[in-house]
Amino acid sequence: MSPLRLFLSFLVVLALALALPSVQASVHHFSRHGNRGGMREWLRHHHARKPGTRHPGRGHYRRRPKINRPKFKPGPWHSAHATFYGGSDASGTMGGSCGYGDLRSQGYGVQTTALSNVLYKEGHTCGACFELKCINSKFCNPRKPSLFVTATNQCPPNYAIPSDNGGWCNEPREHFDLAQPAFLQIAEYQAGIVPVNYRRVPCKKEGGIRFTITGNPYFNLVMVWNVAGAGDVVKVLVKGDKVGWTPMKRNWGQKWEADVVLTGQSLTFRVVTSDGRTSTAWHVAPPNWQFGQTFEGKQFSI
Repeated sequence: MSPLRLFLSFLVVLALALALPSVQASVHHFSRHGNRGGMREWLRHHHARKPGTRHPGRGHYRRRPKINRPKFKPGPWHSAHATFYGGSDASGTMGGSCGYGDLRSQGYGVQTTALSNVLYKEGHTCGACFELKCINSKFCNPRKPSLFVTATNQCPPNYAIPSDNGGWCNEPREHFDLAQPAFLQIAEYQAGIVPVNYRRVPCKKEGGIRFTITGNPYFNLVMVWNVAGAGDVVKVLVKGDKVGWTPMKRNWGQKWEADVVLTGQSLTFRVVTSDGRTSTAWHVAPPNWQFGQTFEGKQFSI
């Protein structure tokens, strides 16, 4: 290599060495000031962790944030009609398509109603509570402006007779067939049928949610009752010592089935109501539980 070429190569290397610190400073300045949003996005992408995942090198989990759903609130007012059934002592209202059984011993008493199909919704509304007001009738009781009842039965349609002359529960009518003692709180007996305004309201219950277990070792049927708040249960899960969380299927009304062996295990039930709130009754049934027994779990606050 000639002396001139050697000297030029030396100048190029010297220029690069002198320029490198300023290039590094510019890059550092740009990363700190010129593209803050981009850097934050990059950091979030590379360092953010989903809730419930392990922090690298720390050996613990971050819990998912708990969702606190608001308490059930009264709904809007609607128009319907109300009749009555079951006799003066309401004995004819016991049982019913919701599966509750003896309504008196279970705390529902005579403050109950059967619903037309539009409101009954194939049993999904069982356990819901309503406020009714008798309106626009000379038979309304002015001393009892409101009646509070729980849905415990279905009022089946009768399409052999007109909807406005006896077929009160024919679709698409919204109708309440009240226990007779309940009807007489807001209207006179001779009325037979009265127009009402109604709305959904929170259910107020004494004690906790009840779970009555029936069936056999290979078919478990659980009746869920005395549910406060929204009242109508839309989902039930069960967990045993040897069985993980298992969704139960609605058998009818508020009776739920599970085709898994649960005998000899402590049982936990998780209940979800129509407003999305969840209540979990941890180990509510001991390992030696028996079919036919009822257990009391955590109640919804109202």
